[in-house]
Amino acid sequence: MTTSSKPWLKPAVAAVVLAAGGFAAYTSLNSAPVAPAVTFIDIKGERITPEQLRGKVVMVNFWATSCTTCVAEMPEMVDTYNRYKGKGLEFVAVAMKYDPPNYVVNFAETRQLPFKVALDVTGEAAKAYGDVSMTPTTFVIDKDGKILKRYVGKPEFPALHKLLEKALQG
Repeated sequence: MTTSSKPWLKPAVAAVVLAAGGFAAYTSLNSAPVAPAVTFIDIKGERITPEQLRGKVVMVNFWATSCTTCVAEMPEMVDTYNRYKGKGLEFVAVAMKYDPPNYVVNFAETRQLPFKVALDVTGEAAKAYGDVSMTPTTFVIDKDGKILKRYVGKPEFPALHKLLEKALQG
């Protein structure tokens, strides 16, 4: 049997192929990427593992002490963490590779940062998160380990809070 004896066959096959391709594109656009399985080392030398963060909503904030926007947003990051930590929010502030560790420790201590502060001395964490080079860059990760949002620059905090509230309920 040839397609000439069934003139509807080619358009039907084309429609199925297009529908399948469209569905694949739709699902790939609507499925959030999974956060990389990175183990962070905090300023006390302790490991922060993906297993410790699993099942929690997590904010990972790449920043530097030399970044004026990072320093300016930090009080709002502290307020956000304090507002949601009791509901299951975890927060890891990751200092960039070029940030001198003693500056990071001094900043964290003098400002009494209440969340985990990590050093990315090799740059591997920034690389794993998509070659982060702009600071601040903040990721919001849901309880399933999927990246809900990536903020480059200072987030709009009311919108961030709505996103966190929704993620923490889920």
